[in-house]
Amino acid sequence: MNPEQPDKKMTTLKKTLNEFSGFALFLFLGILFSRIIELFLFQTSQKLPVGFFELLYKGFIIDVLFWLSAIFPAYVLFLIISFISLRGAKIVFNIIWVLFFSCNLLFIYYHKTALVLLGSDLFGYSLEDITQTVGASGVLALGTVLLFLGFVALIIAGLVFLRPKMSINFIPAGALVLIAGIVFMFDSFPNLRPQYEQDFTNNLVTNKTQHFFKAAEDYLTQTTYKPDIYAENYFDLLERRIAQQGKFEYTATAYPFLHKAETTDVLSPFFEKKSRKPNMVFIIVEGLGRAFTNEEAYLGNFTPFLDSLSKQSLYFKNFLSNGGRTFAVLPSLLGSAPFAENGFLALQDKMPNQLSLLNVLEKNGYQSSFFYGGDAGFDNMSGYLDLNKTARIFDEASFPETFAKLPEVGGFTWGYGDEELYEFYLDKSADDTLATPRLDVILTVSTHNPFRVNDQERYNKLFESQLQRLNLSAEQQTQRQNFKEEFATVLYADASLKRLFERYRKRTDYDNTIFVITGDHRIPEIPLSTKIDRYHVPLIIYSPLLQKTKEIAAISSHFDVAPSILRYLNATHGIPLPKQTSFLSKGLDTSSTFRNIHQIPLMQTKTDLIDFVSETYHLNGNQLYKLYPNLYEEAITDEGKKEELLTAFSEFKKRNQQIANGSPLVPDSLITRYAH
Repeated sequence: MNPEQPDKKMTTLKKTLNEFSGFALFLFLGILFSRIIELFLFQTSQKLPVGFFELLYKGFIIDVLFWLSAIFPAYVLFLIISFISLRGAKIVFNIIWVLFFSCNLLFIYYHKTALVLLGSDLFGYSLEDITQTVGASGVLALGTVLLFLGFVALIIAGLVFLRPKMSINFIPAGALVLIAGIVFMFDSFPNLRPQYEQDFTNNLVTNKTQHFFKAAEDYLTQTTYKPDIYAENYFDLLERRIAQQGKFEYTATAYPFLHKAETTDVLSPFFEKKSRKPNMVFIIVEGLGRAFTNEEAYLGNFTPFLDSLSKQSLYFKNFLSNGGRTFAVLPSLLGSAPFAENGFLALQDKMPNQLSLLNVLEKNGYQSSFFYGGDAGFDNMSGYLDLNKTARIFDEASFPETFAKLPEVGGFTWGYGDEELYEFYLDKSADDTLATPRLDVILTVSTHNPFRVNDQERYNKLFESQLQRLNLSAEQQTQRQNFKEEFATVLYADASLKRLFERYRKRTDYDNTIFVITGDHRIPEIPLSTKIDRYHVPLIIYSPLLQKTKEIAAISSHFDVAPSILRYLNATHGIPLPKQTSFLSKGLDTSSTFRNIHQIPLMQTKTDLIDFVSETYHLNGNQLYKLYPNLYEEAITDEGKKEELLTAFSEFKKRNQQIANGSPLVPDSLITRYAH
């Protein structure tokens, strides 16, 4: 044995560790530099929720833990490559570091633009959908691209000139890797991470790259809660879930959600009955959240017309969308359908047949139409509409050239604004006022990033006027000013709705029309205060047929609407309904008391099914919250209740996954008999 061989190996190990230490230190400085850039970007675009240096300090704690947990596997990879070629290892890591910091900047900018963290939802969208979303958001504007290229050039220069001078000696380098290994084993000591009450502040101090990696890991490994079926309380918890759910008894293993249909009609007592079936007009307003809609909106009321309309309506103020993005609204609102793996629409041509408002009413003499200012192919909305036999689909390709699109940002636009959409809708439906009854579904797009509308200056001034009327403190006014364009588009959407109703009132079919107004989710670009805030939207059911109005405090969701509308039409106009259904709910709760009799799964993004509401509790991941009127919530510790919700949620997920795997919703015989 050559005595020089061990010394040579030790020398090589020392040299490898020495070279890697330079990459580790450069990563440390780069992450800190990125944190400072992020806070400056937020400070220049809006007021920070707490002090700059407090956020820097709290964020730095998270960054250091992330850095330590990252450099251990990085060192193992560097060591493996260096056995082949140390020069090759340095080249590979130069490339990896450039890619890392490029992605890190993109994650930061995404959060700055959308005010939500980018996670595994990236995997739920097609390349075409991503291209359209990114383009319309203005991210590809020249100034942003130049900033990104400048940042990348700075990183490359640092790797070439600074990184080689940053290496440290063998012993401290070895100690660093040892500490990093311990942190890696203990998952970055998550209990040391600071927590704020406001969700926006927590997101701000979160390391955006760490969040993406963790979300991607959970998605790819499908880490989900699995209840212990051998636990003593498992069947008790399951029985309590079934009892609270209203004793849904699923009747066939081949159809995971098939159950006996509920027959209770809660809506007809509010309406005058006429011999002719009423027109149903659904207006889904993009991003319409309760945070800024109607009285008691904690950000202030930026919808004066809707507020006045709600006082003449059935107004559900503690209402939930079932999705955090638009992908969920059509199947949830019109079909009370499950999510499958990435949203019901993502099943594409594998979407199972279902009973929905669209096809059941088509079967019973209604003409169904869908109106959208953008591309109906986005999120496969057109595929869902076709599946449910929608007679007419109008999107941006249907508009005449005389209509002006929303202003372009970076060469992209979502399509036509609310004003143009409603005008187009009124023109297209004018010939049908005395013909067959109609089911019209209108989905708007103006209140969406990049929040630009025609006649922008007019609505910016309207925002300033409304701000003065809200009687806010100076600090609150400053905070709202940071989101002037977002609030201006909300006022635009509200004013457009007012003009729609002014014109509709002149039509002969107005007196026999029921309007259902809601949001698809809450605008996330205005900071969220809580986890449930993203889903908190209004539901307003207005009609000249209403004999009495009511403000409803009970919690309901989009899942509840279709069953209740169908039972109302069954009770008042004899529309036949099956004795079995796959609807995820028994219908709306019209109680004026704050309560919840539903179990409500909520899908935040196409890959994040992590929220569940039962009674007045909200489960987000592994954290339990208590819900209060106006859907304020606070984190609580109640292991028994949390276990109960986890068990119920797991049961739903199991059935939901069966749909993703190809199980049908209802037998074909029901589709043939009750749907078009």
